[in-house]
Amino acid sequence: MFDKVLVANRGEIAVRVMRACDDLGVDTVAVYSDADKHSGHVRYADEAYNIGPARAADSYLDHGAVIEAAEKAGADAIHPGYGFLAENAEFADTVEATEGLKWIGPSSESMEQAGEKTKARTIMQEADVPIVPGTTDPVDSVEEVHEFGDEYGYPVAIKAEGGGGGRGMKIVRDPEEAEEQLETAEREGEAYFDNDSVYLERFLDNPRHIEVQILADEHGNVRHLGERDCSLQRRQQKVVEEGPSPALTDELREEIGEAARRGADAADYYNAGTFEFLVDDDPDREAGELIGTDADFYFLEVNTRIQVEHCVTEELTGVDIVTWQLRVAAGEELTFSQDDVELEGHAIEFRVNAENAADDFAPATGGELETYDPPGGIGVRVDDAPQQGDDLVTDYDSMIAKLIVHGADREECIARSKRALAEYDIEGIPTIVPFHRLMLDDEEFVGGTHTTKYLDEELDRERVEEAQKRWGAGEAGDGTEDEVVEREFTVEVNGKRFQVNLEERAEMAANRPAPGSASAGSAGGSAGGGGGAGGGSPSVSAEGEVVDAEMQGTILGVDVAEGDAVESGDVICVLEAMKMENDIIAEVGGTVTEVAVEEGQSVDQGDPLVVLE
Repeated sequence: MFDKVLVANRGEIAVRVMRACDDLGVDTVAVYSDADKHSGHVRYADEAYNIGPARAADSYLDHGAVIEAAEKAGADAIHPGYGFLAENAEFADTVEATEGLKWIGPSSESMEQAGEKTKARTIMQEADVPIVPGTTDPVDSVEEVHEFGDEYGYPVAIKAEGGGGGRGMKIVRDPEEAEEQLETAEREGEAYFDNDSVYLERFLDNPRHIEVQILADEHGNVRHLGERDCSLQRRQQKVVEEGPSPALTDELREEIGEAARRGADAADYYNAGTFEFLVDDDPDREAGELIGTDADFYFLEVNTRIQVEHCVTEELTGVDIVTWQLRVAAGEELTFSQDDVELEGHAIEFRVNAENAADDFAPATGGELETYDPPGGIGVRVDDAPQQGDDLVTDYDSMIAKLIVHGADREECIARSKRALAEYDIEGIPTIVPFHRLMLDDEEFVGGTHTTKYLDEELDRERVEEAQKRWGAGEAGDGTEDEVVEREFTVEVNGKRFQVNLEERAEMAANRPAPGSASAGSAGGSAGGGGGAGGGSPSVSAEGEVVDAEMQGTILGVDVAEGDAVESGDVICVLEAMKMENDIIAEVGGTVTEVAVEEGQSVDQGDPLVVLE
C-alpha cells in the first residue's frame, strides 16, 4: 500500500478520498488554489500545497504544478477524484512516467481508448454493445453537423470528447443552430477538459439515463456493481441519482450490466469506472409499469474515474469503491466474485448545490454558511467538506455536499429522505434542498416515470418557486462576531501550508486594524484584489451605460469591440461561472466606447465589463 497520496481535487470528493486513505493508514496531501485557502479539503489533509490562482487552468488543471506539489510532499501516488484532471489521459501518462509516482485510476492508454468518446464507441461496437447512431471520428465543421442531421434527423447532440456530466454537450434542434452550438461545445471542451475535439450523436427525445458501476483489477477480474438511475437532470446536469432504477425489469438491468462488463473487457479496463447508457422510454408509460427487454438501450460513454454518485452503489452493495481504487492501484486483486455482489434495499443521492432552483438554478454569487447543520440518523450519509462559518467559494462547481439516504425499499427510502432533507439546516446561501423536498412529493418522480427532459420541459416552474418560498434558507444575518479569544492563521512557506494558532485578548482584537486597511499589515504575494489573465480588477474611464458582471467568474469570450453598435438583447461577452456559460446581454442599445475585460480574465460581481454610449 502507498505511504502518502496527493489528492488532485477539492471539496467533498477530496475529503472522501482522504477518508479512504485514512482507513488504510495512508497519509494525505491536499492541493489548493488561492480561492480555496480556507476550504474543507485543505483542513482535512495531513499537509497542503498552494498550486496557483483561482482560475482552474492556472491551478487545478496545471499538470506541472500538481506534479511539483506531489514531489515536494514526497507523495507516492496521485488520486484525481472526479472533474478537473480525472479523465485527462495526458496527465495520467505524465504521472505514470514520473519516477516514484503511481496513478490511481485506469491506465492512460485505457483512458484514451475508453474515455475519448469516439474511440469508446468503436470499441463498444466491436464488443457487441449497442450504441446510439453517431460519428466515430471527431468533427470540426458545421457542414458535418448538417450532413449528420440530414441523415439521422434532428435534434443532434454535439459532445466534447473529454466531457462528462453534461459539460461540453450542446443540442442542435435545427440547422441554423449548428454553427453556434459547435463553437460553444468546442470552447467548453477546451475550457473544462483541455480538449476541444467533439463528436456527434443522435439525440434521443425521451430517454432514461442508466449507468453501471464497474470495478476491475489488473489481474483480469471485472465486476459490475449494479446500475444507478440518473434521469432527474436539468440541462444534462444530474441533480438526483438512485439505485436500483425504479423503471427497469430485472431482466433488462442484467442485460445492461453484462453489456457494461463486455465493454470493460474489450477496453482492457481496470480500476473504477462507469458505463453510461440511454434507455428508450415510452412517454405513455404509467407508474408501476416497468421497461422490459423489448426496449432499446444504447451505450452513451465511459467515465474513466469515480463518479459523483458512487455513494449510491456503496450503500446498496457495501463495497467501498474508493478504497478499492487505492487497493487496485497498489496491485491487489479483487476479493469478491460477481455472484457475491448483491443490491440490498434502495438508495437515493441528492446533490446539495449552492443554487436557487426557483431562479432557473442560478448559482449563488457569494455568501457565508452562517448555519450548517447536516442531518443524521439511520440510513443517512452526508459527504461534504464545508463547515459552519465558511465562505462560499464560487470559482468552481456549485455542489457543496451530497446527501445519500438508504432504505429497505424505495418507499422507505423516500420517507427517510423527507426526514433527512427537513433536518438539513443551511442558512446564509441558497441551496436546492427545497427543490429536492418538492421532488419527493412529485407524481412523476415518485412514480418513476420521469425522463431526462422532465425538469427542463415539463415541470411546472410555479411549484419550484413555491417550494423555495416555503423551505428556502433564511436571509444572511448581520450580527456581530463573538469575542475572539484564539485566532487561527494560515502561513505559507515555499507553497506549503501551515496552521498557526494565536491566543489574543478580546480588547486587542477590538483594536486591531481591519484586513486591507491602510494600517493593516499583509503577508505573502497572493494577498490583494482579484484579477485574472488581464491583471487586477477591471475599471473604466468612459462615461455612459456600464454593463456589469452579474456574478463572479471568468471571461470566456468578448463579442464586441470599441466602436461597435449593439442593440438591446445583443450578447456583449460570455462569462463562465461554476462551469456554466452565461451570456452577458446589453439591456439597452448604443455604441461601445470602452471594453474593460479580455478573454481569460477573472471578474467579480459588479465589475464593469463594457461601456455603451
